[in-house]
Amino acid sequence: MARLLQIFGFLSVLLRGATLTFQSLTAGGVIFLCFVLRNFREDSVEIRASCLSWLCRFALVLVAVQVSYLVTNSLILMESAQISLAEVSGANFVLAGALGIAGSLAVLLSARARAGSDGALLIPAAAIIASSVLTSHAMARLEYRLPLVFVTALHQLATAAWLGGLPYLLITLRRSSSPESARKLSARFSQLAVVSVAVLASAGVILSFSYVGSLKAIYGTSYGAMVATKAILLGLLLFFGALNFQLVRQGPASSILASLKRFGEAEIGIGITVILVAASLTSLPPAVDLLQDRVPASEVFARMTPRPPRFSSPAMKDLPEDVYAAQKRAFEVGSISTESFVPGQSGTRPNTPAEKAWSEYNHHWAGIIVLSVGLLALLAQAGKISWARNWPLLFVGLAVFLFLRSDPEVWPLGPNGFWVTFADPEVLLHRIFAGLVIALAVFEWRVQTGRVASSNVRLVFPMLVAVAGGLLLTHSHSLGNIKEEVLAELSHIPLAILAVMAGWSRWLELRLPAESSTRAWMARLWPVCITLIGVLLLNYREM
Repeated sequence: MARLLQIFGFLSVLLRGATLTFQSLTAGGVIFLCFVLRNFREDSVEIRASCLSWLCRFALVLVAVQVSYLVTNSLILMESAQISLAEVSGANFVLAGALGIAGSLAVLLSARARAGSDGALLIPAAAIIASSVLTSHAMARLEYRLPLVFVTALHQLATAAWLGGLPYLLITLRRSSSPESARKLSARFSQLAVVSVAVLASAGVILSFSYVGSLKAIYGTSYGAMVATKAILLGLLLFFGALNFQLVRQGPASSILASLKRFGEAEIGIGITVILVAASLTSLPPAVDLLQDRVPASEVFARMTPRPPRFSSPAMKDLPEDVYAAQKRAFEVGSISTESFVPGQSGTRPNTPAEKAWSEYNHHWAGIIVLSVGLLALLAQAGKISWARNWPLLFVGLAVFLFLRSDPEVWPLGPNGFWVTFADPEVLLHRIFAGLVIALAVFEWRVQTGRVASSNVRLVFPMLVAVAGGLLLTHSHSLGNIKEEVLAELSHIPLAILAVMAGWSRWLELRLPAESSTRAWMARLWPVCITLIGVLLLNYREM
């Protein structure tokens, strides 16, 4: 149980993100069946059967995720508050979870039976949305609770209709017997998407004013920064959606089908990232409630002002080894602190100057490697330097460097053993990133040097880059100082956004038809994004 408490902060964001994702996919499937496929007679039997089949799968996964989330939260509450299961069963999140599970099972059973009207699925789909709203920030507000609950419900419903409906659009495009049939379905979905985006944006603006409150809170709090991140990613989604809309309105039916599918794939991936950001927001207090310890613009400017990189590292003896040894003893006996009643976060302390210098050194050398990767990728595209295509091998060096130096308190440099990696969320994320970097290096090197011909293997690199960007948005920092935690978030968010852009632009370069003019732009975009990541890493600061 102590181990569960230690990783709960990170685990809860992932489970909440998975819940919101499959909630959108399940409710979005119901909306797609009821409003896009309604009275559509071409290929209707086969398309409807495929959509129902996928709806069953998404609903089943949603049930599993909701049960896991409910059980985990219940165990955490029982352990940290020392209360019984009977007392926990009356908690709001338990009742909301039970409602969500019941709604998901109802959708699953009805879709599996494949009988009756699709409209009957709207009631359990509404129950799924309601279960999520019941655990939102809106329910915790003392002022304007009912209006905020209504706006939150609209926000999540619009998300489900648009982002949750996209996979079903791809399913129907693949099952359509003719390009004209696919164009008609795309046009129907575009109409639904336009309305959904309008509702989503309007509700988002209202919720932002309610929970953020001011411009200063956007850059001065973690909540405000994540809201801004969500808005930027939403803008990227709207850009791809606008390209699809133009294809549907203007392009000939025979030439748009492949491009529609590829842009739809990228939209789904970025949409899941947006949902993951929304899950992170639920774990943060609204900015309007944090009037103290906000980061002023002067401190943000001072931290972000370019300065020469740090290429000299502190020695291990300069780090607080006594603190690391204490952490090792706490891990061995399974003791943790539950101060402030925040499960998953042990008592924190400010980093020492040596630790900050160590971290800056790590980021700056990582920046040199990543910058070299981006520049060599651009040279490889130019085709004038043949050895430049081996640029992915630089990622192997980056992975080894991160593995050795990211966390000096744990194995192999520090006193804490290997298994502590799985108990500390920050250390665990660093090790996951190192593994992802090695994987993308191997796969992309084989692709760049022509050692593989499989189209699926070519997609490993962009997928891993996009996943790394999404995980970076869940990367929390317990630095013992709220301002320092916000400044760390502000440093990492641009890196995550650029990684997401790099991953999905590379994906589109590989997947779009050869005659697409957009493909050339995507090919130039992703190396530029990687280069910019290197530049930002070179200016990373902690003091």
